[in-house]
Amino acid sequence: MKKVRCILVAICLLGAANAVAQTPTATEIVKRADQNRRGNSSYSELTMTIVRPTWTREIGIKAWSKGNDFSLTLITAPARDRGQTFLKRGRDLWNWQPSINRMIRMSSSVMGQSWMGSDFTNDDMVRESSTVNDYTHQLAGNERVREFDCYKIILTPKEDAAVVWGKLITWICVKDFVEIKTESYDEDNELVNTMNAYDVKAWGNRRLPARMEIIPAERPNQRTVMTVTKYEFDIAIEDSFFSQQNMQRVQ
Repeated sequence: MKKVRCILVAICLLGAANAVAQTPTATEIVKRADQNRRGNSSYSELTMTIVRPTWTREIGIKAWSKGNDFSLTLITAPARDRGQTFLKRGRDLWNWQPSINRMIRMSSSVMGQSWMGSDFTNDDMVRESSTVNDYTHQLAGNERVREFDCYKIILTPKEDAAVVWGKLITWICVKDFVEIKTESYDEDNELVNTMNAYDVKAWGNRRLPARMEIIPAERPNQRTVMTVTKYEFDIAIEDSFFSQQNMQRVQ
C-alpha cells in the first residue's frame, strides 16, 4: 500500500512539473501573439469606422507588411483621402499626401497622435514600436475575458525604447494566442484607452479577430471600430515593394 502511495505521489509531482514546463514565459506568449498577427508577410483589407456623438466616418484601408521592418498602408476611401499612403521601412516613416503632392517624413514625436482622426495612434497603424523588442514582459496570471481563457501580460517599456505608452496590459488567448483585450496607459499610469477584439475566426491556418474596437477612457461615448474583410498571410512580396516610389502608385 505504501508503495502504491509513493507511485501516486510521484505521478502527481510529474504531472505538476509537466504543467509548469508547458506554461510559456511572458515573452514567449507575446512573441506567439505577434507572429500570429503578422506572419512572415501579410495583406489585409479593412474598414475603419470612427464613431462620435454627432457623426460617423468610414475609412477604407489596404495594408501590406513584411516582418517587423516593412509596412505600407493605403487609404482607399473616402474620395478626399483616397491614395494617401503610410510607409514604414526600418525606422524610417513616411506619409504621401496626393492632395497636396507632398511626401512627409514622420518623426517619433507624432507617433502618439491620432491616425486620420481616429482613436488609433500613428504608432498603432505604422507599428514603429514593437511589443516584442521595446517592452519587458511580466506574466500576471490567467484571467477569463468574455468567453476566452487568457494570459494576462504586463508590458513595461525598456529604458531607451521610443514608445508611445507608459504601460500596456494585454490579455492573450491561451488556445490561439489572439490578443483579446489591451489597456494602454500613459506615463502617469492613467488609463488612456481600451481595445477589445471580437469575432475571432479562421483566416487560413490561423485565427484572428475580424473586429477590433478602441474606446478612450475619458470619452466613453466615442469609439473607433476596425472591421477586417480580407486577410492573406505569408504572401510573396519583395522588399522593394515598400518604397517611396510605390507609395505614389500602389492601388
